[in-house]
Amino acid sequence: MATSAVPDALGALVEILRAAPGLSGVVVHDGYPGADLEDPDVLVVGWSPENDTAVEMRQDFNAAGARTRDEDFDVLCWLQSWSGDGDAGALGERRARAFGLLAEVENALRATNEAPMAPTLNGTVLWAHLTAGQVQQTRGSDGATVSVAFRVSCRARI
Repeated sequence: MATSAVPDALGALVEILRAAPGLSGVVVHDGYPGADLEDPDVLVVGWSPENDTAVEMRQDFNAAGARTRDEDFDVLCWLQSWSGDGDAGALGERRARAFGLLAEVENALRATNEAPMAPTLNGTVLWAHLTAGQVQQTRGSDGATVSVAFRVSCRARI
């Protein structure tokens, strides 16, 4: 009996996002991306720049008898769009690009004819969806950057 759905769900989420047509050309990292982020668009699954946390999880019995448990967890993710130049108008472009990438993440987690199991992370959880986020934006001599830290919230039965 599994003690957690987290390991399989993380792997499935990475797989789904790497295969998403709308994220083609975006570097998708599984966990800590390293210190040198030179790609203009980056997506990280299972990492938060604030505190290096990958997942926050909770479990409880789902019914009397203690035969199965419900597990709720949030996969912390982060994306960044960077312009690489100091153009004053680049911040608005990066913001639009970052939210476009976030929309593609959300789309990848929706059921479609091609991916009917996407909302269950290919059967690893009961459901998963994008639930919260924080936006940071900066502009300097090295370019404009917009980052979005977000959560993919999941429920599993173990």
